[in-house]
Amino acid sequence: MDLINWFTDLGPWAWIVGGFLLLGVELMVPGGVIVWFGLAAIAVGIQAFLGILSWQFQWLLFGVLSIAGVAFWTVYFKGVGGKSDRPFLNKRSQKFVGDTYTLDEPIVNGKGRMKVGESWWRVEGPDLPAQTRVKVVSAQGVVLNVVPLEAGEATS
Repeated sequence: MDLINWFTDLGPWAWIVGGFLLLGVELMVPGGVIVWFGLAAIAVGIQAFLGILSWQFQWLLFGVLSIAGVAFWTVYFKGVGGKSDRPFLNKRSQKFVGDTYTLDEPIVNGKGRMKVGESWWRVEGPDLPAQTRVKVVSAQGVVLNVVPLEAGEATS
């Protein structure tokens, strides 16, 4: 008796066994996709015990449930999912945009340095003397782009 005949002799149990095999594969190769195929196979196996659908419609149901599960996972968990509790992780400079600081060193030829907290940051902007109040308008990597703070403009 070969493996294919043994598997088809299982009847509805073939779907259940196949589903759990797919879930086992997901445990070894995590990625979040194969789990939906496993769950779809188990659902079809449960339906197969009722004997309502032919084997062709069982495969169709398996395909529909698999695609729906992967689509749900992609949109909800990967796309829209949850917002990060640390939105500036790996984008540290972005949290400074809109803040105002005092230049510790002058900006010469469009480049300079400024201390923010305990760190020194490279800044770019118009040539300005040291001790000028500036506002960070954008950030590109580790460089903060600044403009002089206008008189009467609110500081943060």
